[in-house]
Amino acid sequence: MKDLDNLEAKMNWHWRDTMRTIRFLGFDARVAFLIPIWLVYLRWSTIILSFIVFYIFKFLENKGLTFPAALRAFRGWLTGTYRPSTPGLRTHQFADYG
Repeated sequence: MKDLDNLEAKMNWHWRDTMRTIRFLGFDARVAFLIPIWLVYLRWSTIILSFIVFYIFKFLENKGLTFPAALRAFRGWLTGTYRPSTPGLRTHQFADYG
C-alpha cells in the first residue's frame, strides 16, 4: 500500500509547482518585458533604466510584494483614497484614538 501511495505521489509531482512564479535570472519573469526593449533600442540609458526597474521590483519582492501586487499598490498610491463611484453613505470615517 505504501508503494502505491509513493507511486501516486510521484505521478502528481508536476502539479505541485503550477502556481509558483516563473523566475528569469533570479527575477520574476513578468519583469522581463524590458528585455525586448533592449533589442529595439540598445543604449546605455535603456540598460541602466531596465536594471533599476529590475532591482526596484526585486526590493519589493524581498519586502513581500509580488510583481502584480506591487503594481496594484503603486496604482493605489497614485490614485489615492478618494473613490468617486462609492456613495457617501458607504464611505467609512476612520477614528483616530491616539
